[in-house]
Amino acid sequence: MRAAQTAGARLLPVDSEHNAIFQAFDERQRQSVRRIILTASGGPFRKWSLEAMGQASAQQAVAHPTWTMGAKISVDSATMMNKGLEIIEACHLFGLPQSDVDVLVHPESIVHGLVEYADGGMLAQLGMPDMRTPIAHALAWPDRIETPVERLDLAQLSQLTFEAPDPERFPALGLARAAFEAGRGAPAIFNAANEVAVAAFLNGQIGFLDIAACVSDSLDRGEADGVASVAPSDFEAVLDVDRQGRRLAMDAVERRAR
Repeated sequence: MRAAQTAGARLLPVDSEHNAIFQAFDERQRQSVRRIILTASGGPFRKWSLEAMGQASAQQAVAHPTWTMGAKISVDSATMMNKGLEIIEACHLFGLPQSDVDVLVHPESIVHGLVEYADGGMLAQLGMPDMRTPIAHALAWPDRIETPVERLDLAQLSQLTFEAPDPERFPALGLARAAFEAGRGAPAIFNAANEVAVAAFLNGQIGFLDIAACVSDSLDRGEADGVASVAPSDFEAVLDVDRQGRRLAMDAVERRAR
């Protein structure tokens, strides 16, 4: 963000949620923005009990109800770890404290992001769950181009539903907020540990609920060992924290696998 600002460039988000916020965020009225809301599908385990989630298989975790994605990001959606990472990203992209970034579960995946203003009004970006729309927006900005994306029929859809995420069944959101508040190397450890834990889950080494537990353990160890206290100043420093975060996560995986 600093490099873009120094160069006078505009950073264009392509991820569907951040692209939606970008479209609804009026920079001329920045002081009037009260909060932004990222939406989450809730993944395949939205209605599952904590006990059932503990027994979930990799095949069940990658069966996303609305998006067609790879195995890793599908598991991130199931844990809501992806939404935690998106909170951190949104804070940097839009210059907001994490307290002004909320998350709503929206199983239809039609509303991709909302911006609330001081007058109580909200602006939302809607569209089919198809990455070609945000990609086209970023490619053509500030213009728009035609895409072969299926058009949204609200009458046929008939209703849109929203609910608050359950912090007990989806602790990843709280871990992400804590990592952002800690700052320095914590967000890099959060990301690295999640990648290691998801790979271990997909390989059958740990259970589904162990993913968030391994990330939590890695953040705690990183703070205790001083790894998280380093504020990376360049890409090499970021990669070094990433390597150490993966080491911490592999230790956490090994303990839980035993």
